[in-house]
Amino acid sequence: MIKIMLACSAGMSTSLLVSKMEEAAEKKGIEATIWAVSQDKAIPELPKADVLLIGPQMRFMKKKYEVEANKIGVPVDVIDPVAYGRVNGEAVLDKALELAEK
Repeated sequence: MIKIMLACSAGMSTSLLVSKMEEAAEKKGIEATIWAVSQDKAIPELPKADVLLIGPQMRFMKKKYEVEANKIGVPVDVIDPVAYGRVNGEAVLDKALELAEK
């Protein structure tokens, strides 16, 4: 079971991406809990996550999130803008799985 949190400005623009990622996980036979939060909820929710992915429009927050995430060993990265724009759930899921393995 992997727990993937997505953070964006208001938690709204990533909701469709969450659905697409869930579909991709199901097709791959991967148990995953995937959810989106607004930027102000990301740090409080961090202990529940195995991976934190940040919406491209929020890349400026990466260093702030990494400070907290490094304390508990949660990898953080920015979602690829092309995958984000195309709502490519499989590509974003693959990135999260890759990060979780490190």
